[in-house]
Amino acid sequence: MTKSLRLGTRGSPLAVIQAEMVAAALKKAHGCLVEIVTLKTSGDRIQNRPLAEIGGKAVWTKELDRALLAGETDLSVHSMKDVESERPEGLGIAAILERADRRDRLIGAERLDALREGAIIGTSSPRRAAQLRHLRPDLKTVNLRGNVATRMKAVDSGQVDATLLAAAGLDRLGLVDVGHALDDLLPAPAQGAVGIDAREDDLKTRNLLAAIDHAETHEDVLVERAFVRALGGDCHSPVAAAARHDNGRITLDAALYAEDGSACVTGSCHMAVGDADPAIALAETLLSDAPPSIRELFT
Repeated sequence: MTKSLRLGTRGSPLAVIQAEMVAAALKKAHGCLVEIVTLKTSGDRIQNRPLAEIGGKAVWTKELDRALLAGETDLSVHSMKDVESERPEGLGIAAILERADRRDRLIGAERLDALREGAIIGTSSPRRAAQLRHLRPDLKTVNLRGNVATRMKAVDSGQVDATLLAAAGLDRLGLVDVGHALDDLLPAPAQGAVGIDAREDDLKTRNLLAAIDHAETHEDVLVERAFVRALGGDCHSPVAAAARHDNGRITLDAALYAEDGSACVTGSCHMAVGDADPAIALAETLLSDAPPSIRELFT
């Protein structure tokens, strides 16, 4: 049996469940013990401001990164859609668990067309806000942050008419029958994937993590992240992307939106596993084809 590993995570109910998933996978693979270390991130502490105003995606990761680099933890668990495109020097995603349902679910109505005229949608996601307003320009969006329970309560109390939540998170919380999946919305890049970070020089831990890495998910997520990195996108960029394996190759579907949903450019590409160049080229093509209302978000 290997020594106990210290796994850093946010303290939200969903984050802890995802940490427990990683701990269970490591125990099954190696019989090792994992101590879950919960840390409060800036994103957890500051709930009344949009992410773009308080530091972007790093608000979910920087405290975990600091603890990992300081040797206070041995690995960190992240929702991959919340991990910034460039990792701090000395760190790197070593494994990704098999991806869950990557779709969004609508909470508050069975379908988008069932929402009343001018309905108020609570979301902190620029992508979701833009996609909804692209499909329904009459909808109004307001910033709504917090954990799953907080956002569901906002719908139940009438604070907002509806919200969107990730199906994967709902399923992991046991809320499998909550909401209605939206098949016509592309998800956020890396949505539904759980990643495990480790220090690049900690080869022992990285070797342990290799046994729980789901290769297809990891390959797809790398493609999606390469696409976002080529755009220069971040948490306030309305970007949607989904890669999938198809007969030994990877297909990437992607879309860029104006913030208000008034414009959208879409595209697809195909590539061999391990070759992200077509994804980078697609990013460049979409930016070239995009109107100023989209292009200015990435400059």
